[in-house]
Amino acid sequence: MSNPPTEFYSEERWQNWIDRIKDEDIDPEDEDSARLLLNLQDDTAIAIAKIVAAYDDGELDAEETLAEIEDVREIVLSEVGIDDEEKLILVDGVQTSLVCVFFAAEEYVANGPAEDGTVSDYLSAAADAEAEEDLDAALGYAAQAGTLIIDGEELDMTVAEGLEYGLVTEWINGLDSLQSAMSDPEVVEEDE
Repeated sequence: MSNPPTEFYSEERWQNWIDRIKDEDIDPEDEDSARLLLNLQDDTAIAIAKIVAAYDDGELDAEETLAEIEDVREIVLSEVGIDDEEKLILVDGVQTSLVCVFFAAEEYVANGPAEDGTVSDYLSAAADAEAEEDLDAALGYAAQAGTLIIDGEELDMTVAEGLEYGLVTEWINGLDSLQSAMSDPEVVEEDE
């Protein structure tokens, strides 16, 4: 294989982002702080987009692709060593947003893009499931929307405007990063 396992994402890369967040004054209302958190999220989504692209290009088989996605998931969703409670909550929000990205990529590799609806249809179903407190179903629907985004369908962010803030709106943020990554999988520079 032409891709060593660490080429897509590494623990060191994630830790560099976390260290930057630890070192900076983070205020989610501040544009630079918000951009730092978004770059953290986008950087992970880009790694997932590159893994899926390698799968689509035949560079990785399904088993290798799922293993790569799992490696990134373990790095990104592991407990973060930040003492500042507010910063920890912000990083947790990024991690929550990315959960759906991982599930969508795995679903895409395992079963291909969803066939029975649009991105908006699946996200509406996810919101309905969340309202009924069926979070597993909500994540499943959101992941189906993600498979369509990976396949090239557009996510219209206005779909989130009418939703009550919760897990589905967090996942939509992650899917927005995934959509950006699929269209332009360029690495986010850590020193930006």
